[in-house]
Amino acid sequence: MRKIFHFLALNILAVPLVLSAADSSKPNVLFIVADDMGYSDLGCYGGEIKTPNLDGLAAGGLRFTQFYNTARCWSSRACILTGFYAQQVRRDNISGHKLPNTYGVGGAGGVRPRWAELLPEMLKPLGYHSYMSGKWHVDGNELDNGFEHDYEVAGGLGFFSDKSCSEDGKPLPSEGKLDGSYYSTVAIADHAIKYLKEHAEKYPKQPFFQYLAFHSPHFPIQALPEDIALYKGRYQAGWDVLRTERLERMKKLGIVTCDLSPLDPKTIPHWNLPEEKLKNKIGPEEVGYAVPWDTLTSQQKEFQSAKMSVHAAMVHRMDSEIGRVMNQIKSMGALDNTAVFFVSDNGASAEQIIRGLGEDPKAPIGSANSFLGIGPGWASLANTPFRLFKSWNHEGGISTPLIVSWPAGIKARGELRADPGHLIDLVPTVLELSGGKQSKNVAGLAVPPFPGLSLVPDFARDGMVKHDSLWWNHDGNRAIRVGDWKLVADHDKPWELYNMKQDRSETKNLAAAQPERVKDLEKQWNKNADAFHDLALQDPPTTSSRKKRGKAVPEE
Repeated sequence: MRKIFHFLALNILAVPLVLSAADSSKPNVLFIVADDMGYSDLGCYGGEIKTPNLDGLAAGGLRFTQFYNTARCWSSRACILTGFYAQQVRRDNISGHKLPNTYGVGGAGGVRPRWAELLPEMLKPLGYHSYMSGKWHVDGNELDNGFEHDYEVAGGLGFFSDKSCSEDGKPLPSEGKLDGSYYSTVAIADHAIKYLKEHAEKYPKQPFFQYLAFHSPHFPIQALPEDIALYKGRYQAGWDVLRTERLERMKKLGIVTCDLSPLDPKTIPHWNLPEEKLKNKIGPEEVGYAVPWDTLTSQQKEFQSAKMSVHAAMVHRMDSEIGRVMNQIKSMGALDNTAVFFVSDNGASAEQIIRGLGEDPKAPIGSANSFLGIGPGWASLANTPFRLFKSWNHEGGISTPLIVSWPAGIKARGELRADPGHLIDLVPTVLELSGGKQSKNVAGLAVPPFPGLSLVPDFARDGMVKHDSLWWNHDGNRAIRVGDWKLVADHDKPWELYNMKQDRSETKNLAAAQPERVKDLEKQWNKNADAFHDLALQDPPTTSSRKKRGKAVPEE
């Protein structure tokens, strides 16, 4: 196998932890993952949505301003739980492809190699007990991968349906009601709290890892009526005005320094319903593209502003449920020594497709029988100030907030960290915090070094974590970032080149002016792609490994 020259192995305990002697025990770990939430949706990142609990975590900890995901649900989860790029741990669709151009672990029956453990398996020898609640979207099942309890919500039928939910690998009975007595965001928090209470009773002196993976605010946009009411009328000014307002707040907070990217009135996901079909299925008020707000009719403006009110309500409810989980941790006396990491799996989605129970045009927007997406106009607001959306490798698709809070271990309060980082950094970070090391051998197989770096040095001060490169490939979209330079391509279109320090909103393409830099970065992108391809050909899945890890994963 060719060596991966641009990746650094985890340097365990290279920098001392910021701990006093009294707080030297292993920290508890809480991963919180939002689904399809935009970079600037949270209040602490410049959004107008009320998110007091996450804002509080940010005020008591750190916000990373240049952190990245993979632009898609399951590939991000592969990074979060394995510590590897999704393409490093794929095992399907290899034949005939230079690089598996699928989406990461899961989807199309992808199966991890045997050496690719999930984080709970790595933490178990260190005394941790691990629990999962929410969206899985990884191959295999939770209990075979180190979790002791799991509550899995399928999500395809919407937020008010309790069908297709399971606990500890067993399907749960469904009441089949869509009357608001069940709402998945609440249920996900309920089960996390349930597992934490059990942990406090059974293992009060041992650390926990809680993986809290919400579906919110993924389509269909559905929210509790009392939450929607909080945002009624808030979005009538339209996405153009509100994008400008968000950018002004973001600059005051120090989150960004770049200009606002222009709306893209022509680009949507290739799997979206055509606008004509959208209007036939939903109504003439639906809008298929990110066109200027003042070109809409008054009826369209009313309909569109109501949709964004639902999106805001979903994020608001998720924040409220996070608050309940944090209160449970506080009641256990574990708040100070719990390291919390909050991220989104990709940028906001411009997807407009109808699945699940379908769309009833007569149903109230945001109710159980409504199946809408926010569309590209509001996704552009959610991703302010960046270009494009979920599935693209431009900044709008791959930029995520990262909030890190750990009162006992991080002295900084409310500070920003500008070092570029990626979801692949989370596993190395947790291993350093827990005193663990990356395994060199699993199931008799050599384990390649993690491509990511521990973020622990950044906990003390900014500028301490430097990647050689960060790399992306999804659905034909490609990108690599080296220092301040980013090379990115929209499917089969030519490479674009941007200086992230001067132009993170990707408005000034420098590819024509710097062809040699383009060639050099493309060469590095291909070198990493070749290394991933070679790695993907090793350890082909056996019948037994497929049986253990081969659970199908739906597309989202």
